[in-house]
Amino acid sequence: MTAHFPPRHERKINVDADANTEMSSDRSRKSATASTSAAPMQLWLAVHFPLLELDVFLPCWQRRKEDHGSVVLQQNRVAAMSEAAQQAGVRAGMRRGGVLMLLPTAKLFQRDLVRQKNALEAAAIALLRYTPQVAIAEEATIVLDVGASLRLFGGLRALRQHVRQTMEILGLHTTIACAPFAKAACILARDAARQHQSGAQCLHAQRLPARLNMLPVSLLTHARPCLELLQGLACHALFHLQQLPRAGVQRRFGKALLDELDQVYGRQSTLFTWIVAAPQFHARLELPDRLERSDMMLTYCHSLLRQLTGWLSAHRLAVKQIRLQLQHERGRQAVAPSILHIAMAEACWQDEHLLPLLKEKLAQLSLPSAVIALVLEAPETVALDVQSESLFPEPGGKPEDHQRLLALLVARLGEDHVLQAAPLADHRPEIANQWISVMQKRPAGADVPAAALLHRPAWLLPQPLPLTLRQHRPYYRSILTIVSPAERIEAGWWTTQTQARDYFVATSADHVRYWIYRERSSDPESNAPRWFLHGVFG
Repeated sequence: MTAHFPPRHERKINVDADANTEMSSDRSRKSATASTSAAPMQLWLAVHFPLLELDVFLPCWQRRKEDHGSVVLQQNRVAAMSEAAQQAGVRAGMRRGGVLMLLPTAKLFQRDLVRQKNALEAAAIALLRYTPQVAIAEEATIVLDVGASLRLFGGLRALRQHVRQTMEILGLHTTIACAPFAKAACILARDAARQHQSGAQCLHAQRLPARLNMLPVSLLTHARPCLELLQGLACHALFHLQQLPRAGVQRRFGKALLDELDQVYGRQSTLFTWIVAAPQFHARLELPDRLERSDMMLTYCHSLLRQLTGWLSAHRLAVKQIRLQLQHERGRQAVAPSILHIAMAEACWQDEHLLPLLKEKLAQLSLPSAVIALVLEAPETVALDVQSESLFPEPGGKPEDHQRLLALLVARLGEDHVLQAAPLADHRPEIANQWISVMQKRPAGADVPAAALLHRPAWLLPQPLPLTLRQHRPYYRSILTIVSPAERIEAGWWTTQTQARDYFVATSADHVRYWIYRERSSDPESNAPRWFLHGVFG
């Protein structure tokens, strides 16, 4: 039995009829869809990795910079090749000797299924930041149910760009396809890779069969073992396969082929095993080369951070501390790993916040030996507190921006050089004025009402500075004029730091406000007052 495609004019009439039907029924559908507009549309994203065998050895962004021909071999035959190797004449299935004859400088790798499996799992974890429904499909493909994620990420085009950028950071070359059914998206993605395209899409279920009919039958996984027999029956496209009697196809080729065909066209649902993030985050990355400079590892660290943010999104957590382990040589010349601890003043969950901190830490690191692998862990996490966007955002920025700045300053200057006020309930200024690191939690009762701080400066000198008298008034760079009544402090009698002082606010000739005090002496024969400068107002 030989099947043929419908003539071109028939297909054109059908498409135009569908368009006219949609235009004529547009008004009648508006009222019907108004009540269901909040329901998410059914849409699947398929991310296919056509060069996964090569990406695990040489990231795609590195190949673009310095690749002179890279080939992956399986049983001494070419399984994958870079663009430079393909331009030199290397083809799939070619033997090792033929590759070296065409390209003597080619980099040869042996196919590693374990690395490919780890790379797919890492990509799936990173994609959890876009949807909780992520699954690994056959033939190096990951499927995502993104129907409920479109509005959050600004539409399908923006979401596809986010996904492509994430895979680019992980060093994986991708083709991305969108369709109402998962299997249809997978087969469209594989067809786009076959035609060296970046992706494909078909968003309407009514138009999907016409798009799928033209695809070659070799894209079906269960059709490849019997491809020669199918081609002998003049069955070259999916349209031809659908025209064959189902009973005969099942008897000759098995039921699995028909099930896959029905799943592609949406006549049968597809069951997936969703990716479940591990309870604890632990990601390890083998470096393609030995790196001797810490700044060269930032790109690989970004890949680990993308996996971390996907894991945090899956568990709805934010991280307070991360630990990066830089592993060195093993064996006889083993070197203990270098460990970086990065603590945040406020918990965060986006790699845009974590990457600058990691960059500062790596810039300050001195490596004892070359690095061969990276391990990232998240030892301290907290529940993610998502705040809704304000209708009128504050001009000064969000609290998260302030915490991000503090964390960056800590990474650059050190924890002991970025402080926050933690005043104590004590009348003595030296005791009350306490500062701690921004990485520490303020003790209970440290908050002081703003009204109580109006006549107290935030900047106190480490030690009070004695002042001289001129014209019977205290002098500091000029004669000081007292502009406030006295504030008497008598405290500390229960300790060795007893104080008896009268504090004043004074101004100088250049209008600087100082906080000075006159020491009250217990000796009645001491007539000369002793003045001290203790603080400066901002």
